[in-house]
Amino acid sequence: MDVRRVVPNLRTENPEACRAFYARIGLSPAMELGWITTLTGTGTGTGTGTGTGGGTSPAQLSLMTEDLTGPVVPDLSIEVDDVDAAYEELRAAGAELLFPVRDEEWGVRRFFVRDPDGRVVNVLGHR
Repeated sequence: MDVRRVVPNLRTENPEACRAFYARIGLSPAMELGWITTLTGTGTGTGTGTGTGGGTSPAQLSLMTEDLTGPVVPDLSIEVDDVDAAYEELRAAGAELLFPVRDEEWGVRRFFVRDPDGRVVNVLGHR
């Protein structure tokens, strides 16, 4: 299984102020869905930058007011090439699965799992 990108998710009550703050250090919106904004840098690394208006910068940060369908705002998102294989691997290992595998209307297949330190991880792949 290949990991395509890892993106920290920051919960915010004031997304406009956070967007303005991070713009001052070079991050700009690449995807906005109302409840989530993904910011990217201007670098030209190997990140996939998928999503509405994506990009190719490996520098990404998501600002979230909520998760539209998930039970909580995840601490980070990890994009993999095979979501179902990741789900089965973690299920078989006895990991705490918080949100079942599902296809979302914005073009991803995903699930939530808790890591050993209690962080919530959104494991996803783009369809």
